[in-house]
Amino acid sequence: MPIETTHDLIEQILSKWAGTIGEDYQGYRGHVYRLFNFCLTLRPCTEEEKTKVAIAACFHDLGLWSDCTLDYIPPAVSHAAEYLANTGRQAWGAEIALMIGMHHKVRAYTDHQYPLVELFRKGDLVDVSWGVVRYGIPRSYIAAVQNHFPNQGFHRFLMHTAASWWVKHPLNPAPFLRW
Repeated sequence: MPIETTHDLIEQILSKWAGTIGEDYQGYRGHVYRLFNFCLTLRPCTEEEKTKVAIAACFHDLGLWSDCTLDYIPPAVSHAAEYLANTGRQAWGAEIALMIGMHHKVRAYTDHQYPLVELFRKGDLVDVSWGVVRYGIPRSYIAAVQNHFPNQGFHRFLMHTAASWWVKHPLNPAPFLRW
């Protein structure tokens, strides 16, 4: 399983948000690439599917920075929809919105109309769990991807952001979780 070390569309999309993401840019970029690679490893994808995964990966957590909120799914979906409209890909809107909206779903996404939604959820969980959850991906591949795209504080940022929510709202689940 080769590692996709660069992807033109990912670079193009993320570079436009570098100023918004700021000092967390390299950490988020690494997360996007790890997620992208894990998705492609979990299931062979067509070029169109790879493009959809790349777009969803770029936008899926972006609302953390663009709107400075832990309720980041709605702004992430909105930014992705705007991008799709500007690039003539509006037909992908529902699928990519679900990929983003369900990427922290606790249970499997079972609507088979959009198989990339579950693939994306799994790929994100592999990275967010630091490879503890693997869905059959070899540990050696996860380690190779992590070595190529170092964390650079991404998980620390996530933990700090989530902890600040739970301190203020101890009885409420984080708004990005879906059951």
